[in-house]
Amino acid sequence: MADWLLIRLARAPGAPASWLVADGAGRIVLPQREGPLSQAGELAGSHRVCVLVPAADVVIAEADVPVKSGTKVQQIVPFALEEQLAEDVESLHFAVGRRPPDAARTPVAVVSRASMDEWLAQLRDAGIVPLAVFAESEWLPLNPGQAVGLLDVDCAIVRPASRLPVTMPIDALAEALELLRPPADQLAADRTGSGLLLYTGAAEWHQHSQEVEAIRDRFDGIKVQLLTEGPLALLAQQLPLAMKSAIDLLQGPYAPATSLASSVKVWRAAAVLLAALIGLHAVGSAVELVALGRAEHRVNVAIERTFRAAMPGEHNAIDARSRMEQRLASLRGGGSASGLLAALVALHAAAGALELVELGRAEHRANVAIERTFRAAMPGEHNAVDARSRMEQRLASLRSGGSGSGLLAALDALARARAGTDGTDLQALTFRDGTLELEVSAPSPEALDRLSRNLRAIGWEAGLTAARTAGSHYEGRIQIKPGGVT
Repeated sequence: MADWLLIRLARAPGAPASWLVADGAGRIVLPQREGPLSQAGELAGSHRVCVLVPAADVVIAEADVPVKSGTKVQQIVPFALEEQLAEDVESLHFAVGRRPPDAARTPVAVVSRASMDEWLAQLRDAGIVPLAVFAESEWLPLNPGQAVGLLDVDCAIVRPASRLPVTMPIDALAEALELLRPPADQLAADRTGSGLLLYTGAAEWHQHSQEVEAIRDRFDGIKVQLLTEGPLALLAQQLPLAMKSAIDLLQGPYAPATSLASSVKVWRAAAVLLAALIGLHAVGSAVELVALGRAEHRVNVAIERTFRAAMPGEHNAIDARSRMEQRLASLRGGGSASGLLAALVALHAAAGALELVELGRAEHRANVAIERTFRAAMPGEHNAVDARSRMEQRLASLRSGGSGSGLLAALDALARARAGTDGTDLQALTFRDGTLELEVSAPSPEALDRLSRNLRAIGWEAGLTAARTAGSHYEGRIQIKPGGVT
């Protein structure tokens, strides 16, 4: 599920939605389609879902919020913006964005709770559960040295150079374009306006081209780019940047708690099954090793009993087999024993030899069982010599942070790395081709980075591949694999 299903909701009730599938870099995988949301829902089960809502229904503003306000920022923002809003703050939903390092104010998206409820209900009825919801205005391309505008059917979205986007009714196009001009002090210094890049459909350009041409002399050039199939393909190109910088509306009471709970339940079920499998294998191996140990003890007792019966004068049973063979060779070669005693000794030795043959077979079966257990527990090892001691060394190595690989080693490394990162919570894990991918929740970005550093400190390659704000905490994706593996 690496690709994204990008859905653009229509503003008018009952109007068709548009959607396409793009990869993580914003490249289109499946072309744009239009129709009822239920048709888009057919693709939702196999893709991550991102929804763009009408720009005219979302206000993008900036709030003066103390830098160290922490998790209380959701409570402070409504009062910081109250005087700028015409509606009662109790009926509005506030989503807080990330403050840029060089900025003095915090970006905030404001939308009515009624609109949020209506959008999510439409998606839910179509069987769609989004991972993120954004105002489409924030996906307008950002050009640091140039103003950007988008003419849509009923609204104009404008983004002054390096500033927040503004959405106005299409009837107020002249006022919207006026917002794109640089401030008066900058005009006085440069004696020229900034350039304007304007995206528009053919019908919109035909209707409003005269208004745009009337102010051409106020800009340092105007470039018009026609969109033949609507703005969704243009907005999709901004996917990798927008996922990092745009404001996700699914915060606070609208955070995707249901999908998160489902992921936790699935992970817990998988963890329980994995633990049961590991425990069953360990118990089975332990029982087999105990049985083999008892068989080995019986073999040793039988060898010693046969030795003492064949050689009653010997009290030391060390190296019994070779000493019995030497004694038999001495008897066959005409040693000092003779008569009935020699015959009885020979007869007893022959019976002992038969018992030794049977014991040898039992010993062979024990060795085969030990080797089978060894190969099941250590699939990468082909040489089973001294299996029991090597298995004990391997387990000791994993417990002490050795260079083991595979899922067990990765889980062991993760457990040791999390010991120094309080507040981190494992949401999901996937193991494939020697790489363990984790979904981790943490109280801060520093906690995610500290977990990655701890893994690298114990010899594992670890990288934070994605991170996002989820309410009062942060969620990130970390990939780990053994050090030296590419």
